Amino acid sequence: MPDYTRENLLRLMAGGGLSIHQVAGQTGLDQRTIRGLLAGENKPRAATIHRLAGGLGVPVEEFFVDPAQLLCRHLDRHFDRQTNPIVEEVLQDRGELFTGWTEADFDELHSRMGTGGGLTREGTIAAAEGMNHKRDLHRKLDLLLETSHADLIGGMIDAAYERAAVEEG
Repeated sequence: MPDYTRENLLRLMAGGGLSIHQVAGQTGLDQRTIRGLLAGENKPRAATIHRLAGGLGVPVEEFFVDPAQLLCRHLDRHFDRQTNPIVEEVLQDRGELFTGWTEADFDELHSRMGTGGGLTREGTIAAAEGMNHKRDLHRKLDLLLETSHADLIGGMIDAAYERAAVEEG
């Protein structure tokens, strides 16, 4: 698997106008470590990538993606936002629907299409409410899987998954 750490770190630093000193301050990494990564001399450990991602406010996965693919994602994001301009209006009018949303959540919403094209106001609200409901279910499931009910919940999920696979098959 190719190592894209150097290229992605350079991209993130350029995008944020960050110096090596600033990256070190934000991530808690030593400046020598960062210089070694930028020079391509060091193969980063998982802990180093996690500290970079956390300090720079990006998902860890971003360091494993070919920067050319990220450019395509950026272009797709720009297109999706132009296709669904109503999302910005709904955001202004119904900001409470978007509490706690990440950029990835907005990207998902913008990428949705309604019948015949971009989302309508009602379609945007319905999609946002659906995404919030799904996130709430995930949160509840994560909590339940950490309790003494984990085996029961796991069995229910397995049974529902099998049933859905048979129906789809």
